[in-house]
Amino acid sequence: MVPLLLGAAPTTADGASKLPGAEPPSADLPANKDRPLIIATRHVPPFAIQADDGSWSGIAIDLWRQIAARRGTEDYRFTEMGLTEMLDAISDGRVDAAVAALTITSTRERVMDFSHPFHTSGLGIAVHQRPSGGLLATLRRMFSAQFLNVAFGLLALLTAVGVLIWLAERRGNRHFPSDPVRGIGSGLWWSAVTMTTVGYGDKAPASPLGRFIGMVWMFAGIIMVSSFTAAIATALTVGQLDHSIQRVEDLYGARVATITDSTSAAFLDARKLRYQTFDSLPEALTRLADNEVDAVVYDAPILRHLVTANYPHDLRVLPFVLQRQDYGIALPQGSMAREAVNEALLDIIRGEEWQPLLERYLGTSN
Repeated sequence: MVPLLLGAAPTTADGASKLPGAEPPSADLPANKDRPLIIATRHVPPFAIQADDGSWSGIAIDLWRQIAARRGTEDYRFTEMGLTEMLDAISDGRVDAAVAALTITSTRERVMDFSHPFHTSGLGIAVHQRPSGGLLATLRRMFSAQFLNVAFGLLALLTAVGVLIWLAERRGNRHFPSDPVRGIGSGLWWSAVTMTTVGYGDKAPASPLGRFIGMVWMFAGIIMVSSFTAAIATALTVGQLDHSIQRVEDLYGARVATITDSTSAAFLDARKLRYQTFDSLPEALTRLADNEVDAVVYDAPILRHLVTANYPHDLRVLPFVLQRQDYGIALPQGSMAREAVNEALLDIIRGEEWQPLLERYLGTSN
């Protein structure tokens, strides 16, 4: 691929940028006008956000647009790639730049170039939200999905047994009327008091089949009551346990997740921590919310954005960073556009509009 370079364009009298004319290419002018610049990116809110219509926005995307405008370059297009594909495309020179939340590392610097950093943060840890106390919190745990599934399953089983005993007793037992509504109601009552071993004795099967159903149900009821009690205890007890992960040392022995080929994975490797990888951060956070993992390690600002947007009551990001992360724009190694990009980037991040842009995407606590 012939490298395409961002150019320093002359301006018109009213200050609008214009593309250069027939001047020969230099270190800060486009060297090829046969095709648009190919800018690799990926969906990593709030740095690169793809809308439903395919358009892009975010901190890194808006930064690139401002850089391109300052250099007089309008002919470019964004191409979505996965992280590994993006890094390979930059190192092979198949794209002209990569704009997302790309961390500057020595390993990546060996095969590609980076602009100056435009944002500094660090790796963070997402864990389960600490439970709150009080009656409402207890009720919320009590009526969790797990508890409700068990309760509805038990009710369905009680109804099924009630129907069976009614079918067996409806012809010769006055305790179970032949009328379906009254008869099944009596059967449901009988199945409930038998399961709980209360056994009021006001209704009892008389036929051989009915007595056989009753004997089986009495023994099964012991198991049913034990299971239901365990479900209640689990719903109440597990929710009251505070999560043990409060610092990086607590990750040892925990079920840790991160993203494939990320700097987070390299950090965990360096500390000999066991972990599993996922292709995307939303998938990893879903596994965390479903209690399939105990923690997700990834870039803190991206974690905070997704947790706040999608799991405000279930997950939280711990209030410290594990390792400093500097984000930059990646360029093919030896790219002559690097100086032009850096010059425009420094002007932008030192300008008056940069902080409002960060606050728009990150909030006032960035």
